[in-house]
Amino acid sequence: MDDEVRERLRQRFLTVLAGFRLLDDDFMTAAFQENLPCVDLVLQIVLDKPQIRATKVVAQDALKNLHGRSVRLDIHAWADGQEFNVEIQRGGKGASERRARYNSSLMDANALQAGEDYADLPESYVIFITETDVLGKGRPIYVIRRMIEESCEVFHDGSHIIYVNSSISDEATPLGRLMHDFRCTRAEDMYYDVLAERVRYLKETAKGASSMCEAVEAIARDFAKDFAKDMAKDMAKDMAKDMVKDIAKDMAHEMAKDVAKDMAHEMAKDMAKDVVKDMAKDMVKEAEDRGKTSVVLEMLRSKLPMETIAQVSKFSLERVQELGRLHGLL
Repeated sequence: MDDEVRERLRQRFLTVLAGFRLLDDDFMTAAFQENLPCVDLVLQIVLDKPQIRATKVVAQDALKNLHGRSVRLDIHAWADGQEFNVEIQRGGKGASERRARYNSSLMDANALQAGEDYADLPESYVIFITETDVLGKGRPIYVIRRMIEESCEVFHDGSHIIYVNSSISDEATPLGRLMHDFRCTRAEDMYYDVLAERVRYLKETAKGASSMCEAVEAIARDFAKDFAKDMAKDMAKDMAKDMVKDIAKDMAHEMAKDVAKDMAHEMAKDMAKDVVKDMAKDMVKEAEDRGKTSVVLEMLRSKLPMETIAQVSKFSLERVQELGRLHGLL
């Protein structure tokens, strides 16, 4: 790797790192990995349960499905017999209603060991924190639970799905201040110290940066893609120039052949016209000569003086004499 590429890579790292927010999946993963206080803060505010304390957290936790599609949870946490999945989604497609249902189902499928009772199934929460209002109702938070339609009572199966709309950051409420912090790029602009300290550690210390391996790898991948694109563009330009030259040569060659054909065709037509004209002139002259010859012969048979015959026919005297001898009239 030459110095220019190395410097471009370093500048790319610094720019991307400075612009990271907790709404960015890779950065949030690094911030919450094995960090119970950050997880506690989010759960306490989103669920409005100040007493919650997480006992375990795993970032990017893979839940296997031997018979179908597996999933990878951004944040997987446990607290007081409850299980939580917190997902950060900047695009709406990744936060669809059926995605939430599927995550919830795999959490349930992996929660019990063989022989355990269904009553031991923990309360489960799938929480999507989205950059835009995915459900489109203009609310800062949506809490979804199963209902008994006839009585409008809650069906207590222990499953919960929650959407948090970070585009509404009403800083007069704890949730609004939390969403404000999720959209901040600088620690000093944050309301909650626990988040600000974590962001400062990851962005402003060498040790913190080293804990962002996956995020750094993602930056490197993005940079590599961008760098490859730039190189590809430059190569494409050069190739295009060469192709244009080659195409121009081929086009010029083909055009020259076509022009030559057209010129040959036009020249042939012109030459044909000239030949026809010359032939016509010759035929006229020949006809005129035949007519004059007949007249000269008649005058010779009439014994007119040859000088007179030459003057009238405009033949030379030698020609008149030649015709007389040729036809036995002299």
